[in-house]
Amino acid sequence: MWQHLRLSSLGVIDSAELELSSGFTVITGETGAGKTMVVTALGLLRGDRADLGLVRQGADQARVEASIGVPPGAAAVAAVEEAGGRIDDDVVILGRVLSSQGRSRALAGGATVPAALLAEVTDELVAVHGQSDQHRLLRSAEQRAALDRFAGAEFLAASEAYEPVYRRWRVVERTLNELRTHAQERARELDVLRFGLDEIEQVAPEPREDETLKAEESRLAHSESLARAADEAQRALAGDGDLQAARTKIAEASNALRESAGHDPALDTLGERVHELGILLDDVATELAGYSAGVELDPQRLADVQERRAALSGLQRKYGPTLDDVMAWAEKSSSRLNELSNDDASIEELEAEQAALVPETMRLATVMSTLRKEAAARLSGLVDTEIAQLSMPSARLVVQVTTADDAVPGAHGIDEVEFQFAANSGTGLRPLHKGASGGELSRLMLALEVVLADRTTVPTLVFDEVDAGIGGKAAVEVGRRLARLAEHAQVIAVTHLPQVAAFAHHHFVVTKADDGTITSSSVVELGDDSRVDELARMLAGQEDSAAAQAHARELLDLARG
Repeated sequence: MWQHLRLSSLGVIDSAELELSSGFTVITGETGAGKTMVVTALGLLRGDRADLGLVRQGADQARVEASIGVPPGAAAVAAVEEAGGRIDDDVVILGRVLSSQGRSRALAGGATVPAALLAEVTDELVAVHGQSDQHRLLRSAEQRAALDRFAGAEFLAASEAYEPVYRRWRVVERTLNELRTHAQERARELDVLRFGLDEIEQVAPEPREDETLKAEESRLAHSESLARAADEAQRALAGDGDLQAARTKIAEASNALRESAGHDPALDTLGERVHELGILLDDVATELAGYSAGVELDPQRLADVQERRAALSGLQRKYGPTLDDVMAWAEKSSSRLNELSNDDASIEELEAEQAALVPETMRLATVMSTLRKEAAARLSGLVDTEIAQLSMPSARLVVQVTTADDAVPGAHGIDEVEFQFAANSGTGLRPLHKGASGGELSRLMLALEVVLADRTTVPTLVFDEVDAGIGGKAAVEVGRRLARLAEHAQVIAVTHLPQVAAFAHHHFVVTKADDGTITSSSVVELGDDSRVDELARMLAGQEDSAAAQAHARELLDLARG
């Protein structure tokens, strides 16, 4: 619900505030300019295009703000919060600032946002019906949604049963199409995977095998030089001459140090190292002899190792670059091969599911279609009754529900819904946006809103001069219906007719002042006595006319009764 609207330096309006309450609020005034500015302000808050002419001459900017109640969980809440704005106590503050240089800035919940976001936020919060407005119910999707709401609980149950079946059918259709469309690509991929896995399987690489074979190949390729080097070194360490003398000297040094052992830890350590040196000399000589004897001189093994390394290198060039990468590719490709190999079975399963889903989807869509057509006839009759009371006795609304013979189920069934209208008995039915004039369309929208009132999802409805071109009894009926509509939603109306204004719960009047330099306006809420004066002015052009005031009180009594 719109709670507070503030206008500052907006066109002729210097500064004004409206404290809007629930129920039916009406705005009147001597001229249409001021009242139009209020509706224009609402349009700016709904993301309408900004007009530089709205900034009063001499002012730096025009500013419009509104506090709007939003129900918890509404899409508007998520939209504002996602944009960085805040919702406090289920109230969002929207704003629009127009500079005299022509720039425009939109605000939602304290955050600067694109003007398009205001449209998104307010779309579910307010519907404006004016002669030049793009009415919500002119859109085909909105017409279908309005009919579905009117159809009631039975249709809602049918729709809820249809939705999951339709969604699953669409998933199955898309999956089958993808599998069938890419059959050749899958076949080629299968061939590549099978060839690669067969090639790897024939080689059967082991983890880190390439590093082990590289070391082995190096030993085998240099086996003769390795054995020769080991023999020469062993003979040098185990031979006579100087080396034997070295052994003797080491033994003598060890014995000398052993005699003084136990008196100085530092010397004891040196003695241990000399002793270890003798042992190490003998051990190395023994190990060199064993190494030389163990060197393998095997040309065949060398050839086998080189051949094996070549096979591994071939795999690494194709599936590597490392052997670990080759084995990872094989593991991933094996999984993908199983997946692709199961596609044929998946197609068979999906085709079986599709065969069951198609008739079930059509059956549920047909149930919805039947309920829609029944509801369309009821809605058409109720709206015709309403518009007959709004000075259009010969007008007709037909809610047309058509189902093509080859209709394919969609997200909302198999029907096309269109509201068709004929203003007079001698004219044919035409689509709603083509068959009605501005005034006729406004009254038609009022009739539709009244009929759909207890199922409306928009909390605030704004009617801009919905009474254009009517008067007398029809004007009384317009006021009566707006008041009735206010039982289900907040209603704001701009009107010239006292018969309509009398039914309002809250009455604002726009007054104009001109000091010869600047023309400004203000918006004031009227009390009971002031309302009589304003209604008298609207009736006779003279608020102090006794007859007009008597008529005004009569209208108020009629409305309150």
